[in-house]
Amino acid sequence: MASKAPRLRCLLSSPFTSPTAPRTPNSQSFATAAPEPNPSIRRPRTAFSDRLNVGPSLDDFITASSPSAETSVPTSEPDATEIPTPSPSLRTAQVGPANRRRTITRLPQWLQTPIPTSANYKKIKSDLRGLNLHTVCEEARCPNINDCWGGSDRSAATATIMLMGDTCTRGCRFCSVKTSRAPPPLDPHEPEHTAEALRRWGLGYVVLTSVDRDDLPDGGARHFAETVRRIKGKAPGLLVEALTGDYGGDLAMVDLVAGSGLDVYAHNVETVEALTPLVRDRRAGFRQSLRVLERAKMGGRKTEEDGGGNMITKTSIMLGLGETEGQVWDTLRELRKVGVDVVTFGQYMQPTKRHMKVHEYVTPEVFEEWRKRALEMGFLYVASGPLVRSSYKAGEAFIENVVRKRARRSEVALAGAMGEIDKGALI
Repeated sequence: MASKAPRLRCLLSSPFTSPTAPRTPNSQSFATAAPEPNPSIRRPRTAFSDRLNVGPSLDDFITASSPSAETSVPTSEPDATEIPTPSPSLRTAQVGPANRRRTITRLPQWLQTPIPTSANYKKIKSDLRGLNLHTVCEEARCPNINDCWGGSDRSAATATIMLMGDTCTRGCRFCSVKTSRAPPPLDPHEPEHTAEALRRWGLGYVVLTSVDRDDLPDGGARHFAETVRRIKGKAPGLLVEALTGDYGGDLAMVDLVAGSGLDVYAHNVETVEALTPLVRDRRAGFRQSLRVLERAKMGGRKTEEDGGGNMITKTSIMLGLGETEGQVWDTLRELRKVGVDVVTFGQYMQPTKRHMKVHEYVTPEVFEEWRKRALEMGFLYVASGPLVRSSYKAGEAFIENVVRKRARRSEVALAGAMGEIDKGALI
């Protein structure tokens, strides 16, 4: 039987080519090679992504603008004082290993804060972890955590407790809080734990906030209101500020929280109306936030005859997102129309590379000018500065004083009406 000849393949032989297709150098294709792009097929561009991704390059930060390129933005206030806009000199630095150096832009000097190391800071952090509580100070990477948590004594320290977990159902483009469509269920013991922690600290003023919970029928309003009631039960003299979401526009939930016994109702518009679709989650809205603030002013009551309209309301605006001077003016006017008492201005700072870029680092002089303007418009109190946040402790001391004075006047007026004190005590 004849032996079979082995089947051999010459690896050096040229592949089969069609006689009609002449071979050219490097014309051989491979299974893993990417197909050549077709220039006639282009991915459609969207106005949203174009506006979201636009931002200053490094050259924009380190290269001085020519005078001819500068343009002035007209304001909607004819007699407005021009805001001084000195150009800050931003520093750069080289970071990374020697073979992979990259240039980064340093923050302006007025935005740099010390690393927290005080005993009060460590004590508050230990108490929070032991009771499984969260704070927006940590989750939102607030630059003031050393200032707020590290007071000279525990009564001078403040912390903003974040209720309903550390995971939000919304994805605002400025916020570093974790997001999920289905966060973990609420902790039924959280209201009691929060009240107990605040009783231990012996604070005079506390800010409660929460993540948005659109997965819950009431948005978490009942959980929030129950927490306020537990706090007031354990520490009746403690003043409570609630920084809430919009509850999807459900004003009945706003009434529920506003009528729970809190002293200040805060809800942030975050930015001007024109930038709201780019900055906030699509489920939020500038007009919706105004309705929340207007309803919260009633303090959970239907009419002014029932005692409504006396709740102190508060909101916050970030600068440096690309807003114009005229847009800020319009925002302040809209806030005054719905009776907002307190407004804060702060610098937007990009938490991570995944978030919106900073359009501008606003100088302290500009913040001071907006503070003066807002006070002239009739706001009760204005905190304005690069590091100011919606729960900034400098503002809390002032608001605490206002709330206690109002409460005292109410007690005196009530006692006078009942004939328990003489007229001289009412002066």
